[in-house]
Amino acid sequence: MERKLIYKVIFILAVIGTCIYYTFPLDKRINLGLDLKGGMHLLLKVDTSHLPEKARADAADRALEVVRNRIDSFGVREPSIQKQGDDEIVVQLPGVTDRERAIDIIGKTALLEFKLVSADPDKLKEAIEGKAAEDFELKYATEDNEPLLLEKQALLTGDTVADAQVRFDQSSFNEPAVSIKFNAEGAKKFGEITAANIGRRLAIVLDGKVQSAPRIKDAIPSGEGIITGRFDIEQAQDLAIVLRIGALPAPMVIEEERTVGPLLGQDSINKGVKATLIGGAMVFIFMAIYYLIAGLVANIALILNLLIITGCLGMLPYMFPGVSATLTLPGIAGMALALGMAVDANVLINERIREELALGRNLKAAIANGYNRAFSAIFDSNLTTLIAAFLLFQFGTGPIRGFAVTLTIGLMASMFTAIVVTRTIFELLLKFGWLKSFPMLKFIGETKLDFIGKRKVFYVISAVVIIAGLVVFFQKGSNAFGIDFAGGQLQEYSFKNPPQVDKIRQLLKDLDLGDASIQQFRDNPKAILIRSKSDKNQVLMSKLREVFPDEDVQMLRIEHVGPIAGKHLKGKAFYAIVWSLAGILIYVGFRFKHINFALAGVIALIHDVLVALGFLVMTGRQIDLLSVTAFLTIAGYSINDTIVIYDRVRENMRNSRKMSLAELINLSVNQTLARTVLTSSITLFVVLAILFYGGEVLSNFAFTLVVGFVSGVYSTVFIASPLVLAWQKKKVKL
Repeated sequence: MERKLIYKVIFILAVIGTCIYYTFPLDKRINLGLDLKGGMHLLLKVDTSHLPEKARADAADRALEVVRNRIDSFGVREPSIQKQGDDEIVVQLPGVTDRERAIDIIGKTALLEFKLVSADPDKLKEAIEGKAAEDFELKYATEDNEPLLLEKQALLTGDTVADAQVRFDQSSFNEPAVSIKFNAEGAKKFGEITAANIGRRLAIVLDGKVQSAPRIKDAIPSGEGIITGRFDIEQAQDLAIVLRIGALPAPMVIEEERTVGPLLGQDSINKGVKATLIGGAMVFIFMAIYYLIAGLVANIALILNLLIITGCLGMLPYMFPGVSATLTLPGIAGMALALGMAVDANVLINERIREELALGRNLKAAIANGYNRAFSAIFDSNLTTLIAAFLLFQFGTGPIRGFAVTLTIGLMASMFTAIVVTRTIFELLLKFGWLKSFPMLKFIGETKLDFIGKRKVFYVISAVVIIAGLVVFFQKGSNAFGIDFAGGQLQEYSFKNPPQVDKIRQLLKDLDLGDASIQQFRDNPKAILIRSKSDKNQVLMSKLREVFPDEDVQMLRIEHVGPIAGKHLKGKAFYAIVWSLAGILIYVGFRFKHINFALAGVIALIHDVLVALGFLVMTGRQIDLLSVTAFLTIAGYSINDTIVIYDRVRENMRNSRKMSLAELINLSVNQTLARTVLTSSITLFVVLAILFYGGEVLSNFAFTLVVGFVSGVYSTVFIASPLVLAWQKKKVKL
């Protein structure tokens, strides 16, 4: 055996071994994202608008430390708490689904104040009538709604609290309460306050609410006190945590929230696995039947491609400490695109080998020439998509960045498996005499269609479809966008039996949520989806359980996006798409040495994205982050198709110098038509499986991909290729 071949085999085996080591056990090497396993994602904004200018500088850092300590005391496994920008904190809590409790413990400012209560009934009466004295404020006790007139100036704050623990108040029927203990400074001051105000009431105020207002009977030099307020045990425990750790330096606003319940997370995993298995099986069966031996080799490459992706994800924490290997729904989208491009590379190589055999080459020469001729198209298409993925990572948000990372790994894996692994297998088969022929089926024969001649007809068809979609898009306005971009709240609940929608609609009206929309799913009528502009989840949940007492109502997911976060997400998504298209334009223009090709290719990409967007809004679906991920997937896949044709045009220019550019483009499109149709059809197997079996969460994503991939084939043949002629003023040289 040749030394070069031995080295290649050793290298491939080393890659396989390394990837197996970093892949298994899978549940320990790769974490599932919150959208798959359940949990909470929060984007918190620290409101420093009311702080003195000098105090703002480190407010977010101090808030980060307080939030981290609170979550540690809360007992969440493997939380992620990170500062983002100057005044934002991103919190991820795997497995946490008690939304209200988590939000309360994280976001509670926990400003504890002790204020004296006025004993003057006349002043209290005036305050109730709206005429409170300047140094006083009217408050109502949380226990019994008793009106109290408090001195505005706090005598003591929670800064001096050294400890807080749950205890049971014997005087209030053994109800949970929180005992507090001051440090030395606080104890001294508390003793002085109580000694000087015996007989008066001292209000205990937490975040502006009067928890209790006991009367001071004696001086309390011990520095200990008790906070009552009709707490349940959980509320008392949480209050003790926040008081022990200390108050936030400034209030925090939840700009974005995504809570996925364990039922939906497990359902997403189950449906995602099912869809992947069905789609993957269809791809494997087709490749094995259509390409026979070459198809089996391609299937080995596809399996290894998935292994390399999971292995590299498992390697990330070791290569980049602090970075976790997390698989999310957008990440799965990146894997789908990478798998499609891996299939495409193998189809391209096999079709090239078929052409070489048709020219009378012997088997060894045909395989060598097939790989050599396919290399430039594979390299250009993958590198173009890699540039787009890099720019997506730079300018995208969390989900889009996850897509970019997985796509990048998948693209490098597909190039390695398609170019190195499959060729090595063929060389081994030839070396040992096990490969005597290269049989393949052929569904699409040689075509001689005039694609260029009919180009204006297809321009009109595309224009009509795009304009119709844009008209509907602009008519819908903000309603075309999901809560990711428009803001608002999405709530999904499951029932034991299909609920009566009329009852739910009436319940929403009673809660002043009459503008909310209700969606019931065909594939799962036991679940409902409610979209609204208001955050009344806890009230709604309790009311649903009250109206449907025997239906075991469960929260599946809650998504809340504030207007500022929605605007931010929309801007980031827009720039991610724009910069990716710009990167593709520059590279294609440089690689093919003519701007005509680059402009035509990018216009075709924009065409595909607009067609997908149009069908999305015309079918009543909303644009969300997963839709944007689908647009990016479409762009990556479409440019891959286009570059394959451009590469063939470049090759034919060298071999047929007397042909016009129109004739060259027609010839190239016909020569690559079988590969274009085959690749897109095979990839559609996976996408259709996701659409039909992937569940409601992935429905928008899969639908957009189906439309985009079909449009991609159409635009590659009827838009991108003919458009090269649109700006032709002189003979193009490549």
